[in-house]
Amino acid sequence: MPSEIKFRGDRMIRECGEHGYFRDEYCPICGEEGKFIMNDYETEKLGRTLAGILRHGKFNLEMNDQGFVKIKSIVSTIRDKNQRMHWLRSHHIIALVETDEKGRYQISENFVRATYGHTINVDLKLPTDNIPSELYYPTTEEEADIILETGLMPSDRSMVHLSLTFDDAFRAGLVRVKNPVILTINCSKCIEMGYDIGRAAKTVFLCKQVPANCLKIVKG
Repeated sequence: MPSEIKFRGDRMIRECGEHGYFRDEYCPICGEEGKFIMNDYETEKLGRTLAGILRHGKFNLEMNDQGFVKIKSIVSTIRDKNQRMHWLRSHHIIALVETDEKGRYQISENFVRATYGHTINVDLKLPTDNIPSELYYPTTEEEADIILETGLMPSDRSMVHLSLTFDDAFRAGLVRVKNPVILTINCSKCIEMGYDIGRAAKTVFLCKQVPANCLKIVKG
C-alpha cells in the first residue's frame, strides 16, 4: 500500500448519524467520530476507478448521452474486475460523491456521472446562466503565443476546461509546469460569438472552444 496514500487523512470517509458523510476523523459539525466508510487508500482507489469509467469509458458500461451510468452497474463491474474491492456497495460511491469538494461527480436518482474531465463525447447539458465576466486558463510560455493567435481548443479532453479564479487556474497549471502562464477569457464576448460556457463544478467551466480575440495574458 503506497505510504503517500495510506497516511492522507483528508481522503478517509466516515458517516455522522446526524450530518451525513464527511472526510476527516471527526464530523466537522458536531465532532462525532462517526461510522467508518472507507480508508484513505480505498477512497483514492475508488476515485481513480470511477474517473476511468465516467470520464474515459473504462469497461464500456452503458452510459446515456449525458454521461450518466447506473450506480449498481458500476458496483457490480468493479467487484467483478477487482476481487480486492469485493467490499464495494452503492453507498460507497454516494459517500465519495457527496464529500468531493471539487464537485467532480453528480448523482441523479440511481445514476452518477462525471461533471468534467471527459475524453469521450457526452452532452452534459450544463447550466449556462450566471457565468462570470472572466474565467481563466493555465498554459506554458511556449504554448501561450500559439493560443493567443489561434484560439483555445480541446487537446486531451473533449471540452476546454476553464477555472473560476486566477488561483484555481494557477493550481491546475502546476500539474504541468512550475510557473504557468495564466490567460483570461472574456466570457461575454465568447458567448456572443456563439460559444456557450457551462458551469460544470464549483470552480470549473466548460466550453467547446474560445476564439483568440477573447483571450489575453494576465499580467502578474
